[in-house]
Amino acid sequence: MAKYSVVDKGECIACGSCGSAAPEIFEYDGEGLAEVIYEGDNNQGLAAIPDDMEDELQEASDSCPTSCIKIQDAPFN
Repeated sequence: MAKYSVVDKGECIACGSCGSAAPEIFEYDGEGLAEVIYEGDNNQGLAAIPDDMEDELQEASDSCPTSCIKIQDAPFN
């Protein structure tokens, strides 16, 4: 089952762990904060992240020191 993700930029400290764990899912914006880029999502939480990328997504979330990566089974609104 696909997952959806967003980054709470208010909590992000730009440590780089998510980009290292899942570079196809996370990148850094002009301010140096992480955001979901998969399928052009622009951190909206609307792009379905496929099952075969779930391990990378979970690793990124688990390695985040501020727990700012949110993951759920349905798109974010």
